[in-house]
Amino acid sequence: MRKNSRFIYRQAGFTLIEIMVVMAIIAVLAALSVGSYRSSQIKARDAERKNDLKQISNSLEVYYNDKGQYPVNSIDGKINGCVSAATCDWDDAWVDENGTTYMVELPGDTRSYLNYYYSSDGTSFQIYARLENDLDIDVPTSGGNPGNYTISCGD
Repeated sequence: MRKNSRFIYRQAGFTLIEIMVVMAIIAVLAALSVGSYRSSQIKARDAERKNDLKQISNSLEVYYNDKGQYPVNSIDGKINGCVSAATCDWDDAWVDENGTTYMVELPGDTRSYLNYYYSSDGTSFQIYARLENDLDIDVPTSGGNPGNYTISCGD
């Protein structure tokens, strides 16, 4: 009888090795999911940046239709032509001297240390954003590596 109770006791629990194997599997799965989650966040922020640039571009085209030229850029890469200040800050409204609202809020980058950069001579414009994902198809490449930017977009 003693032999049977011992046998039943061994079947009721897990060995230390079994517990360690399960914990190792859980740790590997957690590490993989955290990496995937971070990658998804980066791609989502880049998609938001691209969308912001498209919205700003559309507003600039409306401005061009109204004024016959694009607003020139300020020395720090912002849009000139706001009624509240000479330059329109990112995350502020873009309203001209006639009270025409071109954007209720000029979008700013989701990361506080990165900024969009606007450049225009009045006849054409360029707007830049720093993408976090170097493998994004919209990142310029040079020899298969991410290209160098000629204009600094933030830090």
